[in-house]
Amino acid sequence: MADQQQGNDLIEVIISDHRTVEGVFSQLEQGAGDPAERKGMVDHVITELVRHSVAEEQYMYPAARKALPDGDRIADHEIEEHAEAERVMKQLSGLDAQDPRFEELLSTLMSDIRHHVEDEENDLLPRLREACSRQELEELGQKVLQAKKSAPTRPHPSAPDTPPANRILDPGAGLVDRMRDALSGRSG
Repeated sequence: MADQQQGNDLIEVIISDHRTVEGVFSQLEQGAGDPAERKGMVDHVITELVRHSVAEEQYMYPAARKALPDGDRIADHEIEEHAEAERVMKQLSGLDAQDPRFEELLSTLMSDIRHHVEDEENDLLPRLREACSRQELEELGQKVLQAKKSAPTRPHPSAPDTPPANRILDPGAGLVDRMRDALSGRSG
Protein backbone atom coordinates (compact mmCIF):
# COMPACT_ATOMS: atom_id res chain seq x y z
CA MET A 1 0.00 0.00 0.00
CA ALA A 2 1.38 3.40 -0.99
CA ASP A 3 2.20 5.89 1.71
CA GLN A 4 -0.06 8.89 1.14
CA GLN A 5 2.32 11.08 3.11
CA GLN A 6 4.78 11.01 0.19
CA GLY A 7 2.69 13.44 -1.84
CA ASN A 8 3.84 11.94 -5.11
CA ASP A 9 0.63 11.13 -6.93
CA LEU A 10 -0.30 13.34 -9.86
CA ILE A 11 -2.92 15.36 -7.99
CA GLU A 12 -0.68 15.95 -4.96
CA VAL A 13 2.27 16.99 -7.16
CA ILE A 14 0.16 19.44 -9.18
CA ILE A 15 -1.49 20.94 -6.09
CA SER A 16 1.89 21.28 -4.36
CA ASP A 17 3.18 23.24 -7.37
CA HIS A 18 0.09 25.43 -7.29
CA ARG A 19 0.63 26.24 -3.59
CA THR A 20 4.30 27.07 -4.16
CA VAL A 21 3.44 29.52 -6.95
CA GLU A 22 0.63 31.05 -4.87
CA GLY A 23 3.11 31.63 -2.04
CA VAL A 24 5.33 33.69 -4.33
CA PHE A 25 2.30 35.54 -5.73
CA SER A 26 1.24 36.45 -2.18
CA GLN A 27 4.69 37.85 -1.40
CA LEU A 28 4.63 39.88 -4.60
CA GLU A 29 1.16 41.24 -3.83
CA GLN A 30 2.35 42.34 -0.40
CA GLY A 31 5.01 44.43 -2.13
CA ALA A 32 7.94 42.28 -1.00
CA GLY A 33 11.40 43.31 -2.14
CA ASP A 34 13.04 46.16 -3.96
CA PRO A 35 12.72 46.22 -7.78
CA ALA A 36 15.69 43.88 -8.32
CA GLU A 37 14.36 41.38 -5.76
CA ARG A 38 10.87 41.55 -7.28
CA LYS A 39 12.31 40.90 -10.73
CA GLY A 40 14.21 37.90 -9.33
CA MET A 41 11.04 36.56 -7.70
CA VAL A 42 9.10 36.97 -10.94
CA ASP A 43 11.85 35.29 -12.98
CA HIS A 44 11.86 32.39 -10.51
CA VAL A 45 8.07 31.94 -10.56
CA ILE A 46 8.04 32.11 -14.37
CA THR A 47 10.66 29.36 -14.53
CA GLU A 48 8.57 27.21 -12.19
CA LEU A 49 5.38 27.91 -14.13
CA VAL A 50 7.00 26.93 -17.40
CA ARG A 51 8.35 23.68 -15.95
CA HIS A 52 4.95 22.93 -14.45
CA SER A 53 3.18 23.66 -17.74
CA VAL A 54 5.56 21.50 -19.77
CA ALA A 55 5.03 18.60 -17.35
CA GLU A 56 1.25 19.00 -17.44
CA GLU A 57 1.23 19.05 -21.24
CA GLN A 58 3.46 15.99 -21.45
CA TYR A 59 1.59 13.83 -18.94
CA MET A 60 -1.53 15.21 -17.28
CA TYR A 61 -3.42 16.38 -20.35
CA PRO A 62 -2.77 13.16 -22.33
CA ALA A 63 -4.08 11.27 -19.27
CA ALA A 64 -7.20 13.46 -19.29
CA ARG A 65 -7.70 12.81 -23.01
CA LYS A 66 -7.51 9.06 -22.37
CA ALA A 67 -9.47 8.81 -19.11
CA LEU A 68 -12.26 11.37 -19.45
CA PRO A 69 -15.11 11.31 -21.97
CA ASP A 70 -14.64 15.05 -22.63
CA GLY A 71 -10.88 14.89 -22.06
CA ASP A 72 -10.00 16.35 -25.45
CA ARG A 73 -12.11 19.44 -24.81
CA ILE A 74 -10.69 19.91 -21.31
CA ALA A 75 -7.07 19.40 -22.39
CA ASP A 76 -7.47 21.78 -25.34
CA HIS A 77 -8.93 24.44 -23.02
CA GLU A 78 -6.11 24.03 -20.48
CA ILE A 79 -3.45 24.18 -23.21
CA GLU A 80 -4.99 27.38 -24.56
CA GLU A 81 -4.82 28.87 -21.06
CA HIS A 82 -1.15 27.87 -20.93
CA ALA A 83 -0.55 29.62 -24.25
CA GLU A 84 -2.17 32.82 -22.99
CA ALA A 85 -0.15 32.76 -19.75
CA GLU A 86 2.98 32.06 -21.80
CA ARG A 87 2.39 35.21 -23.88
CA VAL A 88 2.14 37.27 -20.67
CA MET A 89 5.25 35.58 -19.19
CA LYS A 90 7.28 36.35 -22.30
CA GLN A 91 6.31 40.03 -22.14
CA LEU A 92 6.94 40.17 -18.40
CA SER A 93 10.31 38.42 -18.55
CA GLY A 94 11.57 41.08 -20.96
CA LEU A 95 10.78 43.98 -18.65
CA ASP A 96 12.71 45.65 -15.87
CA ALA A 97 10.79 45.75 -12.58
CA GLN A 98 10.72 49.55 -12.77
CA ASP A 99 8.99 49.53 -16.16
CA PRO A 100 5.44 50.87 -15.71
CA ARG A 101 4.02 47.78 -17.46
CA PHE A 102 5.78 45.33 -15.10
CA GLU A 103 3.22 45.45 -12.27
CA GLU A 104 0.30 45.49 -14.72
CA LEU A 105 1.56 42.37 -16.51
CA LEU A 106 2.38 40.71 -13.20
CA SER A 107 -1.20 41.32 -12.06
CA THR A 108 -2.52 39.85 -15.32
CA LEU A 109 -0.28 36.80 -14.95
CA MET A 110 -1.39 36.20 -11.36
CA SER A 111 -5.05 36.51 -12.35
CA ASP A 112 -4.62 34.16 -15.32
CA ILE A 113 -2.75 31.56 -13.28
CA ARG A 114 -5.22 31.70 -10.39
CA HIS A 115 -8.10 31.14 -12.80
CA HIS A 116 -6.25 28.20 -14.36
CA VAL A 117 -5.47 26.69 -10.93
CA GLU A 118 -9.11 27.04 -9.88
CA ASP A 119 -10.26 25.26 -13.06
CA GLU A 120 -7.82 22.42 -12.53
CA GLU A 121 -8.45 21.97 -8.82
CA ASN A 122 -12.24 22.23 -9.00
CA ASP A 123 -12.81 20.21 -12.16
CA LEU A 124 -9.94 18.38 -13.84
CA LEU A 125 -8.04 17.02 -10.83
CA PRO A 126 -11.08 15.61 -8.98
CA ARG A 127 -12.25 13.97 -12.21
CA LEU A 128 -8.82 12.42 -12.79
CA ARG A 129 -8.82 11.17 -9.18
CA GLU A 130 -12.11 9.39 -9.93
CA ALA A 131 -11.17 8.07 -13.37
CA CYS A 132 -7.61 6.83 -12.73
CA SER A 133 -6.34 4.14 -10.38
CA ARG A 134 -4.07 5.02 -7.48
CA GLN A 135 -1.22 3.29 -9.34
CA GLU A 136 -1.83 5.34 -12.50
CA LEU A 137 -1.85 8.56 -10.47
CA GLU A 138 1.37 7.55 -8.68
CA GLU A 139 3.07 6.77 -12.00
CA LEU A 140 1.88 10.05 -13.52
CA GLY A 141 3.08 11.95 -10.44
CA GLN A 142 6.55 10.45 -10.79
CA LYS A 143 6.61 11.27 -14.51
CA VAL A 144 5.60 14.88 -13.82
CA LEU A 145 8.32 15.23 -11.17
CA GLN A 146 10.89 13.80 -13.56
CA ALA A 147 9.71 15.98 -16.45
CA LYS A 148 10.11 19.09 -14.30
CA LYS A 149 13.68 18.10 -13.41
CA SER A 150 14.64 17.34 -16.99
CA ALA A 151 12.76 20.11 -18.79
CA PRO A 152 14.69 21.02 -21.93
CA THR A 153 16.99 23.98 -21.50
CA ARG A 154 17.50 24.77 -25.16
CA PRO A 155 14.88 25.14 -27.88
CA HIS A 156 15.21 22.61 -30.66
CA PRO A 157 15.80 24.12 -34.12
CA SER A 158 13.30 21.72 -35.69
CA ALA A 159 10.65 22.15 -33.00
CA PRO A 160 7.10 21.83 -34.31
CA ASP A 161 5.05 24.98 -34.68
CA THR A 162 1.59 23.48 -34.20
CA PRO A 163 -0.22 22.75 -30.93
CA PRO A 164 0.35 21.03 -28.64
CA ALA A 165 3.90 19.99 -29.54
CA ASN A 166 5.05 23.56 -30.11
CA ARG A 167 4.01 24.46 -26.59
CA ILE A 168 5.88 21.51 -25.14
CA LEU A 169 9.14 21.84 -27.02
CA ASP A 170 9.63 25.40 -28.16
CA PRO A 171 8.32 28.38 -26.13
CA GLY A 172 8.74 26.74 -22.73
CA ALA A 173 12.19 25.39 -23.51
CA GLY A 174 13.49 28.78 -24.57
CA LEU A 175 11.85 30.53 -21.65
CA VAL A 176 13.21 28.06 -19.10
CA ASP A 177 16.65 28.49 -20.63
CA ARG A 178 16.50 32.29 -20.50
CA MET A 179 15.22 32.22 -16.92
CA ARG A 180 17.99 29.82 -15.83
CA ASP A 181 20.57 32.01 -17.53
CA ALA A 182 19.17 35.15 -15.91
CA LEU A 183 18.99 33.56 -12.45
CA SER A 184 22.42 31.97 -12.60
CA GLY A 185 24.01 35.19 -13.84
CA ARG A 186 22.55 37.37 -11.13
CA SER A 187 24.96 38.94 -8.70
CA GLY A 188 24.20 38.27 -5.04
